[in-house]
Amino acid sequence: MIQPLLIEIGVEELPAVPLLKELNNIEKKWADVLEENSLMAEFEFYYTPRRLVLWHSEFKMRQDDSEEEFFGAPIAIAYKDGEPTKAAEGFARKCGVSLDEVSKAEKGGKEVLYFKKSIEGQESAALLPAMIEKWVKSLNFGKSMRWGSNSESFIRPIRWVNVLLAEKLVPMSLFGVASAQTTSVHRMENFDAQEISGNKDYFDKLKAGSVALFQDERRASILADFKTIEAKNGLNIEIDEELLAEIVAITEHPTPLLGSFDVEFLRLPPEVIITSMKEHQRYFPVFKDGKLINKFVVVSNALTDDFSKVVEGNERVLRPRLADGLFFYDNDLRNGLSTDGLEKVVFMKGLGTLADKIEREHDIADYLFDLYSDAVCAENGKHVEANQALLQRSVALAKADLMSEMVYEFTELQGLMGYYYANALGEEDEVALAIKEQYLPDGEESDVPSTKLSAIVAMSIKLDTLLGLFSINQIPTGSRDPFALRRAVNGLIRITKEHDLSFDINAVLQSLSKKYAEIDFEKLEAFFLERVNQFYKVNPSIVNAVLSTGERELRAIDAKIEAVATISESDEFPTIFSTFKRVANITKDVDLDNLQGVDAALFEGDAESALFNAFTAVNEKEYADYTEQLDALFSLKPQLDIFFEKVMVNADDEVVKNNRKALVGTIYKAIFDIADIKEISI
Repeated sequence: MIQPLLIEIGVEELPAVPLLKELNNIEKKWADVLEENSLMAEFEFYYTPRRLVLWHSEFKMRQDDSEEEFFGAPIAIAYKDGEPTKAAEGFARKCGVSLDEVSKAEKGGKEVLYFKKSIEGQESAALLPAMIEKWVKSLNFGKSMRWGSNSESFIRPIRWVNVLLAEKLVPMSLFGVASAQTTSVHRMENFDAQEISGNKDYFDKLKAGSVALFQDERRASILADFKTIEAKNGLNIEIDEELLAEIVAITEHPTPLLGSFDVEFLRLPPEVIITSMKEHQRYFPVFKDGKLINKFVVVSNALTDDFSKVVEGNERVLRPRLADGLFFYDNDLRNGLSTDGLEKVVFMKGLGTLADKIEREHDIADYLFDLYSDAVCAENGKHVEANQALLQRSVALAKADLMSEMVYEFTELQGLMGYYYANALGEEDEVALAIKEQYLPDGEESDVPSTKLSAIVAMSIKLDTLLGLFSINQIPTGSRDPFALRRAVNGLIRITKEHDLSFDINAVLQSLSKKYAEIDFEKLEAFFLERVNQFYKVNPSIVNAVLSTGERELRAIDAKIEAVATISESDEFPTIFSTFKRVANITKDVDLDNLQGVDAALFEGDAESALFNAFTAVNEKEYADYTEQLDALFSLKPQLDIFFEKVMVNADDEVVKNNRKALVGTIYKAIFDIADIKEISI
């Protein structure tokens, strides 16, 4: 029989961030419990700050009856001279029956002991208490707490438990709270527990009690009200999806309201105002004509006919936050950008202070500028000495804002505040921009530094962190990467790719590592190459085929991977690959770096000459890119197929055999210079 099931776990207000982090697992964990108990059914999960709700419109009242089969030892082992052995007796004990009830069956071509047991399904009402307890205790919200006399903990105290199966209460206890046919509505509507007669009454009472149970509806309601505010006031509300998700999680009756703050605070950089509003107050910033204005939107959870006091209260709370920010900002400008004090701030044990780190970054920046100076000068039109001075000034001031009061208060604004201070204090535009972009890219979707000068600053910071941590053996293991070294290498790859900068992994890392304590270069190279492998969203064997050639220059790696990936997507590639895999196999014992010259005088048939002439014509051409070159080499397939059909490579005559291997090897060497195709899996 199918009946509805309602489960409501009432709690004190849940913190939004832990709830949202666990959100994707909550439904899965309940589904796992259902599957374990053979009661799988479709369900919906709802949440408000005060409740976790599971709703099954259809739920089985009992488990289905089932059968379990047991297979035992072969009969020849189970019985000796007609008498049961210990194997037979043990099988009967395992099945919980007498030996007389055990039968025989055929399995794997042998006659074995067999028993089939019928299992009667249990009533769902009897199973639900343990199922719900297992689900609730499986939820991982990070920190948890104990309350009352409980020895167990949960993220917040549980205040009520309501479980209705077929409109009837399922008796149970959870964290010492007995289930009851009650719920709670919005606190400002009624503090008392509300008795409910059934499922419909439950949903009706929540709605009447100003609780918007469905999170999707709360979100839609907030966004609809945002649009109304925008249309009425001719402005735009910046919607931060993470902040919106938090607001949905902490409200049961959301009402967006428009507030304002003093115009004088607009002297602050917009990011300071926005950060202060979002981080501390969960306000949404407001823009007009693309500029931040002295307005904000707060989403209230209050119930009232007059929200003016709510707006006034939020305006009053915001003012001291912004006043503090303005005080820090003016103070920082008076103090100027300075790295004084960074010599007392330890960067990492074994790597000295932040002042020491800046010195190392200076050296790296000088090294990179020697590599890229032509590109930098071509981009901004300034001469070498001017750009070198800009670069050194950028590196020198990059971390100066770490000593500012503003960054002490808002650590996430480091780099950005340095940019604003540099601009306000008259530093060159290139210097200010490099300070702002020094940590880019800081994620997969992040922009890279916008200029080559900024790119060198960002690369210097990442390279010092990478080399420094490897020098003190702080190497990421497994999924652990506390210092984001994987992200640093990904950033280096992206910067060089998007700015078209040459970067030979081995040459650069070996040159720079000389200024650090002993580094296990084999591990460092392997770590870097592992990130290269992960960076490209293509068949991993293609990346491996390129890296297997020993290529370590990032631009060349990128171009070669693109060439092989492009050609491998063609319908003809499997047949092409088959021929050239044979080429690779024939030359596996040939030293491609020391190939002997091909002697056409030793050819014994047209197939050899045709292949040699076709390859010579292909090899002598100039190609626009690796794709065109690889395509031309693969066009040798017809000549190679005829060669393999007509010619015995391993001829009896050693000289002829070596000449034929040299011919095939020369062709493979031309392909190997791009990719070792025998490493490709298709």
